[in-house]
Amino acid sequence: MAAGAAFANSKTFPYQEFEQRIAKKDFRDMTKEVLPTPCMVVDLDLFEKNLKTMADYAKSAPIQLRPHVKVHKSVDIAKRQVALGAIGITSATIAESELMSRGGIKGVLWTKQPASYNNIVRAIALSKADPTFMFVVDDASVLAKVEEAAVAAKVNCRLVVSVFAGLTRQGIANGQPAVDLAKRVMSTKNVSFEGWMAYSGGASHTKGWEARRKKSVEDLSGVNETVALAKKAGLPNGIVSGGSTGTYNMDHELGLTELECGSYVFMDSLYRAVGGKSDDKVYTDFENSLSIITTVDSKHHAGQATIDYGNKALLQPTDQVKGMPWMKLEKQGAEYGILRWTDGGGETKVGDRVEIYCSNLDMSTNCYDRYYIARGNQIVDVWPIMGRAGAAQR
Repeated sequence: MAAGAAFANSKTFPYQEFEQRIAKKDFRDMTKEVLPTPCMVVDLDLFEKNLKTMADYAKSAPIQLRPHVKVHKSVDIAKRQVALGAIGITSATIAESELMSRGGIKGVLWTKQPASYNNIVRAIALSKADPTFMFVVDDASVLAKVEEAAVAAKVNCRLVVSVFAGLTRQGIANGQPAVDLAKRVMSTKNVSFEGWMAYSGGASHTKGWEARRKKSVEDLSGVNETVALAKKAGLPNGIVSGGSTGTYNMDHELGLTELECGSYVFMDSLYRAVGGKSDDKVYTDFENSLSIITTVDSKHHAGQATIDYGNKALLQPTDQVKGMPWMKLEKQGAEYGILRWTDGGGETKVGDRVEIYCSNLDMSTNCYDRYYIARGNQIVDVWPIMGRAGAAQR
């Protein structure tokens, strides 16, 4: 929006009441123009469309949906996903697991094994408080530590065996090693075997739908062998959890029983570039519902302007300017970024608000403390983001 219009709409807003109004859920006269920048804004209509698109697909496939919260780190969003049919959520850290469970979300699956005693103690405590909580293991030594702690606490833990699915960061080898670990889980005191997790992270951002499907087939082939071998060995059927926003519409055919998609709620510039089934260049299944609002702070040089979106707010050169594709972004400093252009852009003035699509949602949401929820230009709600406000990061 042009500077003049922004000032006209915001000069009478009672800024001294800003936080009090948010606390009271009183959003009168609160528009995008009055927000402090840089800040994250969610287009509510596009956001709700994204949630419904994924929920409808999961029901029609059919496949269960247990979306990952490392992208949004928000109980408010998780509740909306569950309301549309998600059977729970997946989390990246024990702190995320605690936040979601204590926020009333059932069926939390923590996707990283508790290797430290800090994490083991917290996983045991959360298992006691929330019997629907599950977490993964991929190592017999960790399983032994979990057993010791669970027996001492007289708690039963629900365990999922993490198996290799193309991403070398975790997962026991498929085949007999994975089955042997599952058997050890079955024979371990105070734990139950719930199934398998197989996250094919390499497939999620493979460009081109057919190439992405080929990669997912390769990554999940060993997983399917493991599941078949486990069945022959008499192990109970359990979940096979994995998948991503990039592979959501293929993995139900490749052996998964539930999806851990996360980015679909907002989308980012890197995901948009992987291409979809209907468009091999641009991923159009889900909308860019989240943008970062920034302010033009200075403009004294031809073809560029300075904005208040810098390194601390995680500016990346791969970010995209909403509605102005001719503009490019450059890093300038901790609190500064540069908008640069060769064609167009000359109408940008000091005080203008510019909206930007960030490159990587997982990292960017970690830098902010809240989402401003907008319907059009009007702010209608504010949702806290875990980390810098409220719950601890780890």
